Amino acid sequence: MSDAQLLPLLTRIAEALERLAPPPPGRLDLGAADAFVWHADPDRLEPVPSVNRVEIGLLRGVERQRDILLDNTTRFATGLPANNALLWGSRGMGKSSLVKSVHAAVAQDHPGTLALVEIHREDIPTLPRLLARLKDEPRRFILFCDDLSFDHDDAHYKSLKAVLEGGIEGRPENVVFYATSNRRHLMPRDMIENERSTAINPAEAVEEKVSLSDRFGLWLGFHNCDQPTYFAMIEGYAARFGLDIPAEQLRAEAVEWSVTRGSRSGRVAWQFIQDLAGRLEKPLR
Repeated sequence: MSDAQLLPLLTRIAEALERLAPPPPGRLDLGAADAFVWHADPDRLEPVPSVNRVEIGLLRGVERQRDILLDNTTRFATGLPANNALLWGSRGMGKSSLVKSVHAAVAQDHPGTLALVEIHREDIPTLPRLLARLKDEPRRFILFCDDLSFDHDDAHYKSLKAVLEGGIEGRPENVVFYATSNRRHLMPRDMIENERSTAINPAEAVEEKVSLSDRFGLWLGFHNCDQPTYFAMIEGYAARFGLDIPAEQLRAEAVEWSVTRGSRSGRVAWQFIQDLAGRLEKPLR
C-alpha cells in the first residue's frame, strides 16, 4: 500500500479513536461543594453533595474536645494560624463525627470559606499531589483521614511526616490535616517495642516512629463513656427525633442494648436509636 493510500486510512482510524475516547475532564470548581473525597489513580476530587454527619449539638460526652477543635477550626477558617489535629482513643466515641460536625458548624458560620477533603489511608503517599492541587485555591481545606494507623513494614508514615511539617515546602497555609485513630502514636505498641528491641540504636528507632504524632499540634483524647453520659446521648437523640417513649423504658432498653454490644459509646447509642426509631416507625431526619 502506497503512502497516498495509507494516509486516509490512518486518518479514519485516528478519528474513530477520538470518538471512542472520553473527553478530557474539565477543571473542577472547588467552590461548588463544601466536601470532597480524594481519589488516586487517576487523581481526582469527587464532590460530596450531602455529608453523613450528626448535628454538633447532639454530640455528648466530648464537650471539651468539641470546644477545642471548634476554636482551632474557626481560627483556621478566618485566616488565622491553626494546628493539625489528631483525635485518638476509644472506638465509637465520636472522633470522626466530631470532625464532620465541626466542619459543618464552621462552614455555616463562614459560608464558602472552608471545605472538607477526605483522603483514604492507602492514598497517603499521594498527599503531595493533592496539596499541589489545593495550595493556590482561594478556599481553605481540612484534609481528613479517618482511622489512620500504620503497621509493620508500612513506610507511608514517612510521606505524612514530610507533608505535615518536615518537607522543604511545608504545609500550605490554606490546609490543615485532621486525623482520627484508635492509637495515640498511630502505631501498635508491639511495633514500637519491636523497634526498640531490634534496632542498633533503639532510642533513635523508636523516635523515628513516634515522632509522627508530634507533628499534630492538637492531641484530643476520647475515652469510654460512663452510664450517665450514655443516657445523655440516648435522651438527646430521642428528644431531637421525637421518639415518644417513657424515660424509664428508654433507659432500660438502652441498657439492654449496650449489654448485648458489650460496651457503651456514641456509636452504640446511635445504633440503638436507629433500632428504636425503626420499631416506632419514625424517620430520623
